[in-house]
Amino acid sequence: MPEMSGVELQTVLRKQGRSTPFIFITAFPEEYSRLRALHDGAVCFLSKPFDAPTLIRCVEAALAAGDAPHR
Repeated sequence: MPEMSGVELQTVLRKQGRSTPFIFITAFPEEYSRLRALHDGAVCFLSKPFDAPTLIRCVEAALAAGDAPHR
């Protein structure tokens, strides 16, 4: 994304009080980004390649998180 990273977007939305579930998918995993994303509430942080069952578990977790009461 040209304006900001996905992790930065998640941080901005969290500061606005939004609880949108995030699943990060990257071909260039950085430990700092992974830790920051998960600390800020990301459902999953996937590094390519990953298998379909892993993605399905993440989507199911994101959908369940979307049903949870807002923080």
